[in-house]
Amino acid sequence: MKRTLAALALTAIPTFAFAQTVEVETATGPVEVATSPSTVVALDLAAVDTLSALGVDIAGLPSITPPAYMADVFASTSTVGTLFEPDFEALAVMGPDLIIAGGRSQAQVEPLSKIAPTIDMTLADEGLYDQAVSRVTSYGNIFGLEDKAEDLIAQLDTAIAEAKEAAKDQGDVLILLTNGGKVSAYGDDSRFGWLHNTLELEEAYPELSAQNHGEAISFEFIAEVNPDWIFVVDRGAAIGQDGEAAAVTLDNPLVAGTTAAKSDHIVYLDSAPLYLASGGVQSMLGTVNEVKSAMAPATN
Repeated sequence: MKRTLAALALTAIPTFAFAQTVEVETATGPVEVATSPSTVVALDLAAVDTLSALGVDIAGLPSITPPAYMADVFASTSTVGTLFEPDFEALAVMGPDLIIAGGRSQAQVEPLSKIAPTIDMTLADEGLYDQAVSRVTSYGNIFGLEDKAEDLIAQLDTAIAEAKEAAKDQGDVLILLTNGGKVSAYGDDSRFGWLHNTLELEEAYPELSAQNHGEAISFEFIAEVNPDWIFVVDRGAAIGQDGEAAAVTLDNPLVAGTTAAKSDHIVYLDSAPLYLASGGVQSMLGTVNEVKSAMAPATN
């Protein structure tokens, strides 16, 4: 009788109590996460990028115009509020097994945790590449897709090695972000700094200060620095905003007089992946290949 009662008691315990867990690195440190969650919500675009690359089914996403390469994922998935304001009622009804937040949704991690297990996968500017690789590994471990994760990391590492070789001895680089008629510059400790650090791109102006929105600069500054290469991120294009395009903003005599312009070394990067989903494996792979393609002809 005692053995029977014990067996009955065990069957009364919810099955999730026996779920396997894996320790993953998050923005707040190591966290134990149940493996193979069936209903997943992702409120961070870098996470959506990597999860979709792994082939993970996502049940809920924020309402946002995503980069083109993720359009199909967003079109076929339910929306659960925005990055900044999740729809808590919809989430409660959905009952997800795991919520992945971070970046623009980081402030919502605590209230989201009251609905379902929530992990903060925010990526810091410093050491972005290492964190991005760690996220790929973590998601692979959570969803039992370790082999696929290793393959994606190998693809990224190969692209980085090729881009570094293409960029070798090609001169210095100035990274600019345009926002309408305004221009900001970004150094190696900024949100785009991983391009300098990971691809070993020489900084045209190492004294740039680290700021989330870059350091506001003038066209005179660009002319004075006179970079060999200019990489341009168009914020308006990234977020689907109408306004002056980056090429129009930079179409002036001061920029035209730089070595970059004279050498046809002004590179307009695909801005949406880099600006909205930075740290996602597909985003990084795409940007690295853009740099490789742009700088490779200079080696011929």
